[in-house]
Amino acid sequence: MLQQTTVQAVASYYAKFLRTWPTVEALADAPQDAVLTAWAGLGYYARARNLHATAKLVADTLGGRFPDTAAELRKLPGIGSYTAGAIAAIAFDRREAAIDANAERVLARLFAVTEALPKSKARLRELGQALVPARRAGDFAQAVMDLGSLICTTKRPACTRCPLARDCDAHRLGIQDELPVKAAKQARPLKRGAAFVARDAAGAVLLVRRPENGLLGGMMQPPLGPWGANFPTTQEASLQAPFRAKWIKRAGIVRHGFTHFELEIEVYVAELRSPSRPLHGGGKWQRDLSAVALPTAMKKILQHAFADDGPLSAQARSARRR
Repeated sequence: MLQQTTVQAVASYYAKFLRTWPTVEALADAPQDAVLTAWAGLGYYARARNLHATAKLVADTLGGRFPDTAAELRKLPGIGSYTAGAIAAIAFDRREAAIDANAERVLARLFAVTEALPKSKARLRELGQALVPARRAGDFAQAVMDLGSLICTTKRPACTRCPLARDCDAHRLGIQDELPVKAAKQARPLKRGAAFVARDAAGAVLLVRRPENGLLGGMMQPPLGPWGANFPTTQEASLQAPFRAKWIKRAGIVRHGFTHFELEIEVYVAELRSPSRPLHGGGKWQRDLSAVALPTAMKKILQHAFADDGPLSAQARSARRR
């Protein structure tokens, strides 16, 4: 959960997650939809799918025992060098470095590494690995991460309080505020498209599942048209809609930022006078929106679709808070 997410955002999710699935076997037995629903709001949903897949592998194939070396841990779904090093060091006291963003910052300053990230990652890992003590590797890993989080901070590092200040090359050269060097960020492209939110006479909303692979894989959403440089015309939107109906475009747009691009969505709404009908190509009519795994972007779309509509608006707000 802490990959790319702060402790403050994770804390409540972590506690609830462990109450729900206290063992690896319990998590392995859980439906993926339940895991994704519990994860909703944390983002980067591939982490949840990988965590669930790893639980199944450990419980069903490895007899409930996790690998205890970084090399073997890296073979599990979703576990890369940092996570493997952190688990090996903290859980099994293996002499492995755990190089997260905080540790990278500490090492870049300690050794005055001026090569820009991400090219300098391999060099920083090499330097960090050389510092790991033969004993209490887990304590060392957490100490370095905490040093970067609390003292060797991104801006205005507290060098006068740092236990490594006398050995820090960046501090000696007076360039600690300039390190680590990061490559210039590329502008994120803007994508646009349309969403189609349908409600039947019983108050159920049409949802479809995204493909398992790719962005928001396996999550539920209202039907969407393709994303491109421009919004679809009214005629194009009518062809993208999941079925023929009186689709009314809501005023305004929904905006959401993903890691690599920005998204703007126009929302079309259809109210059906009859109960839900089966659809070609799948989909489900869902009354309780809080019971399904809806990513934040899709919660925004539903909130926008029914912003002025009593009961369903309340459902959308409830789903958005999860």
